[in-house]
Amino acid sequence: MEAAEAAIVRLRHCGPDIFCRRPPERCPACGRPLRGGGALPDAPVRLPSPFRRGHRQRGAFVLRPAAGAAFLGGYDGKSDLHVGITNTNGIVYNYDEEGIHRDETGWEQCISIPLVQPDMFGLLHQWDKLLEEFSAGEAWLPHRYEEHDHNCYTYALAFINSVLTAQGKQQMSKSEFTEKFVIPQTKRASRYITLHQELTANEFYIVYHPDQEKLC
Repeated sequence: MEAAEAAIVRLRHCGPDIFCRRPPERCPACGRPLRGGGALPDAPVRLPSPFRRGHRQRGAFVLRPAAGAAFLGGYDGKSDLHVGITNTNGIVYNYDEEGIHRDETGWEQCISIPLVQPDMFGLLHQWDKLLEEFSAGEAWLPHRYEEHDHNCYTYALAFINSVLTAQGKQQMSKSEFTEKFVIPQTKRASRYITLHQELTANEFYIVYHPDQEKLC
């Protein structure tokens, strides 16, 4: 885990969710001791990170900030994202105005959506060949790039649909793939980024639920 991605812990004591890097001696909401005598109704929970090292992902759709900054290194939540497809060795194939890239570095903190399950031995065996052959197509020459209509997302989804077609499965539209696979992951990442930013500025982040009054 990278230093910028220190653990985030959630604990509950007197009602609200309390997020912190490590459990304190006293509850920051009510001031009572947290240790000893069963003070905490539930054990603190370490939140799983939504980010993965892209070069360790096999056969995945990966996203990172287009500007190159890590999600937890200054991403504002509004800037463009860049996407790619990993081969079975974690090399990220991606497309931009310079054509196809095969990146061995630069995707260290990504959102990763697995495309090939570990038990899909036949597809895993063919994946690298299919990805390389697809990427060699004329559609992905530099001069064909268009920021809004023929971009990195166009490339990644077109490859996914080529695999689905070869398997006799129905293709997916951009909106369908985005809503089903991308949005749930980006929403989860957005919540995590918010917590990270709050805990970078403050020791605790306290979230009261709608039915709770701040009377702790």
